[in-house]
Amino acid sequence: MRHFSMMMLFAALVSVVFGVTAKQTARERLFYGLKVFGEFMIIGLVLAWVLYFLPF
Repeated sequence: MRHFSMMMLFAALVSVVFGVTAKQTARERLFYGLKVFGEFMIIGLVLAWVLYFLPF
């Protein structure tokens, strides 16, 4: 569970920075930050699921 929490913290911090620096209005910043957060979470979970099945 600790890895998931760290992934969420990283995604939240990066999405805040991307939202603040990439868009002009507060509404655009909010939606862009939420979009980036969702993308980080989805991609991270998909990669974790794929890597789970690889034998090491």
